[in-house]
Amino acid sequence: MQKTICFKDNGIGMTEEEVEKYITQIAFSGAADFIEKYKDKANSDQIIGHFGLGFYSAFMVADRVEIETLSYKKDAKPVHWSCDDGTDYSMTEGSKSSHGTEITLHLNNDCLKYANEWEMRSIIEKYCSFMPVEIYLEKLPKDSQEILASEKLPEDLVLEEIPEKLEKDEKGEEKKTEARLKIEKRPVLLNEIHPLWGESPSTVTKEQYLDFYRKTFHDYKEPLFWIHLNMDYPYHLKGILYFPKINSEYESIEGTIKLYNNQVFIADNIKEVIPEYLLLLKGVIDCPDLPLNVSRSQLQNDGFVKKISDYITKKVAEKLSGLCKTDRENYEKYWDDISPFIKYGILRDEKFAEKMKDYILFKDLEDKYLTLPELKEKKDGSETVSENTGDKSSEESQQKEKQASDENTNESGTVEQSGDGEKQEEKVQRVYYVSDALAQSQYIRIFKEHKKEAVYLTERIDSAFITELEAKNEGLRFQRIDADFQEAMQEKLSEEEQKNLQSLSEKLEKSFQKNLAKDKLKIKLERLLSNTPAALLSISEESRRMQEMMKMYAISGMPMGELPLEESLVLNEKHPLVDYLLKHEALLETEEGKLLEEQIYDLARIQNASLNGEEMKQFVDRSEKLLLQFVEEKKA
Repeated sequence: MQKTICFKDNGIGMTEEEVEKYITQIAFSGAADFIEKYKDKANSDQIIGHFGLGFYSAFMVADRVEIETLSYKKDAKPVHWSCDDGTDYSMTEGSKSSHGTEITLHLNNDCLKYANEWEMRSIIEKYCSFMPVEIYLEKLPKDSQEILASEKLPEDLVLEEIPEKLEKDEKGEEKKTEARLKIEKRPVLLNEIHPLWGESPSTVTKEQYLDFYRKTFHDYKEPLFWIHLNMDYPYHLKGILYFPKINSEYESIEGTIKLYNNQVFIADNIKEVIPEYLLLLKGVIDCPDLPLNVSRSQLQNDGFVKKISDYITKKVAEKLSGLCKTDRENYEKYWDDISPFIKYGILRDEKFAEKMKDYILFKDLEDKYLTLPELKEKKDGSETVSENTGDKSSEESQQKEKQASDENTNESGTVEQSGDGEKQEEKVQRVYYVSDALAQSQYIRIFKEHKKEAVYLTERIDSAFITELEAKNEGLRFQRIDADFQEAMQEKLSEEEQKNLQSLSEKLEKSFQKNLAKDKLKIKLERLLSNTPAALLSISEESRRMQEMMKMYAISGMPMGELPLEESLVLNEKHPLVDYLLKHEALLETEEGKLLEEQIYDLARIQNASLNGEEMKQFVDRSEKLLLQFVEEKKA
């Protein structure tokens, strides 16, 4: 098995004095000083940037290292340098006849894998794919390859000549083939010395960008678009960032940002240099000015590194906002794929959030896209509400607000503060949203029928995202379409009508609590805009958000216990079924009344979520029983 690796170049070479100075003295005295200085600090980051130690590290894989070198200088003599185990060395006259240097590593038994052609190829392709000097890989003993005689290069070593011969083509006609040559296999070029990121963006074609993406990231799904970074002052930075199609499960996205220094690979996804949210993308960044001889903790606090991060953030935000302003159609087309990235960036980066705040899109129930400013201009979602700061129940507060809203509303549309100071009134822009189009389809239908506005926010990140938007936009409130549903869909009532509904609600609540054995169930009788449905479950927005927060704590390993949802059964006074219950109070005390109330409750639940096994069985049995009663009545 091959036990050596030889590195050759055709550079300027070294004289004996230069070998003594740059190899012997630096490699040994420099290493000794280094080991003495850092012997108590086992941090590999501190090795970076110490000249001479790169050569000394050869002994991590080799028992012996040899150098053959010849300087380009006139009358220079070749030099041979040899060292065993990194301690004793010898230097004699060498045998090299052309200028340049050859370094041969005699591998130790634990590191023979590095002599494997494919292992070496993978290392070079990872770290030196774009090194500015051509790198060729050659395996010994050399294999052979066949070429056309016309393709021969001056340096090719011919092993065999294959003469012309007659062959029949597909039509059966005889044709003379070109003479061929069997030659020693040529060394394979492994790197691209002129990477695409170094080119002027105006000269690069779409196909070149796509080809570079496929080769670099081995991803054959076409990216949505890309940003070509090109900065020469006050520091040098070049690169290309690609926006792949991003699924909504943003936590599972595996982006890759490759960091280079003068076209030499440093590492993937260095969070201290690249903003964290950008790690959802794929790209390359080359920054020759990046300090390499400091630890990652120092990078995090380095002012220069912070400027690099801010510049990248600025260019990404400019690209996205520019796309929204100048090519809105494509921006909308891309939105579903890039929105998790943008939302995550807004949550993680203040500067990015500030630049992108007016370019967030929301898809409404008609599948039209609106920016946040456009959404806030919609008058339909604007309403006046109160924030209760006293100890009174929210239900009492809402009832008082309904009774007093007409008298206390001033010309600007805000509600005046009460004299006792218990309530603080404000004008709120309420935005209803859909989190699950299937589960909330009934609510969507009703909203559409009455031309009410709502938007889709169905991604996992949206819960945290809307909380952030509310914190940054005074008076903006997001409310799920099934939360406190009756607020958006109830008719305006007189004070007398409100009192009457409240009284009827209390009677129905007692009946439902008894028949369903749910003493905590809240019943709200409302006169809705639509005659259907008969009943819907309404969830308190505050309670729902608190439960979501508890679930997130549980996912992160911080169990907080269960928080029951504050559900209310909203009964539609206009529906014939509810009207029947109201007109036949005596029925509520019978078995038929119990059956009817159970069915109404389960029908409302099904519109929000599926029933469990036993609940579904009871629902099916009850449905059959009601149908049989209907059939028996028809027979009679």
